[in-house]
Amino acid sequence: MLKSMISASLMLAAGLSQAAEFQVKEVAKDLNRPWGMSFINGYEALITEKGGTVKRLDLRTGRQSDVSGLPDDIYVYGQGGLLDVNLHKNGYAYFTYSKRSEQAEMHGRTALARAKLDGNRLLGWEDLLVTESDTDTGRHYGSRVVFDGNGAVYFGVGDRAKRQPAQDNSNHIGTVLRVDLQGKALAGNPFYGDKNIKPEIYSFGHRNPQGLAFDADGQLWEIEHGPRGGDEINKIEFGKNYGWPVVSFGKEYREDKMVGEATHKDGMLDAAKVFVPSIAPSSLMIYSGKVFPEWRGDFFAGALAQTHVNRLRLGEDGSLHEQERLLDDAGERIRDVKEGPEGFIYLLTDSGKVLQISPK
Repeated sequence: MLKSMISASLMLAAGLSQAAEFQVKEVAKDLNRPWGMSFINGYEALITEKGGTVKRLDLRTGRQSDVSGLPDDIYVYGQGGLLDVNLHKNGYAYFTYSKRSEQAEMHGRTALARAKLDGNRLLGWEDLLVTESDTDTGRHYGSRVVFDGNGAVYFGVGDRAKRQPAQDNSNHIGTVLRVDLQGKALAGNPFYGDKNIKPEIYSFGHRNPQGLAFDADGQLWEIEHGPRGGDEINKIEFGKNYGWPVVSFGKEYREDKMVGEATHKDGMLDAAKVFVPSIAPSSLMIYSGKVFPEWRGDFFAGALAQTHVNRLRLGEDGSLHEQERLLDDAGERIRDVKEGPEGFIYLLTDSGKVLQISPK
């Protein structure tokens, strides 16, 4: 394939994919471990930093402003900290983060919160749902947050590196959750009313959800880390079990054997795409803009371990097929991929940059 030709400085570079010619511009740098991004308007974005801070970024000038009003119980440990952000039309910014545990030996719970954005201040921060996901590890918190446009909020919680609780729905571990805009379980959820199952659960059997995105038909898709191999993109369906840790294409980290019982099992849904070897996915976006008509409907996944943007297309058989790897010579761990209001694509990198992909 023709790869993007990215300069060392990434100030302005051109590339040619299989479908579209594009350029890459560095919009900002020196962010501190950026994790999530949401657009305030056509020229500004809100960016979370894993260490528990938020920046307001002018996309035209690269100017960054500190945002105040964050709580003091964001638990920054291992893979935890301040995670995703998504601005809703109701004026609230919705956040996911790892919240400090009440027990010293435990390492935080994934929480959903919201606050009003007023200039460079967050007003009235409130926890909407603090999940039952406390463990003694600092791994696999999730978590992206998306809206369906009909009053529902979806976000993911990882297996917290404990595996088996992802099949035990008396907790929130290893799940995609659905709540209303106030954080309450929706009465239409698949297990609502079952006293043995958490009512917020929409799907389960996930290892570590790192991306959620709706397509043009309103179908929800999810991307998650596998172990050593076996990353997945899943078509999320009502009440379904996605198999972890019973079903997996990945291997154990310390020995050469497969995780789980099989790569398929009745009653558990197969992934639409499996990555072997792992790309270490970080995010998921389904493109709907006008500036890249050749990419409309394509899936874009940020990759950490393999430092690229993975472009995929949905086949008639319902499976996803990799089309190409963009920016795979830039050496950047891609933490988040977002479509901007004007149709440009924005990337957050672990090195602290915001990159913009636009037509050449």
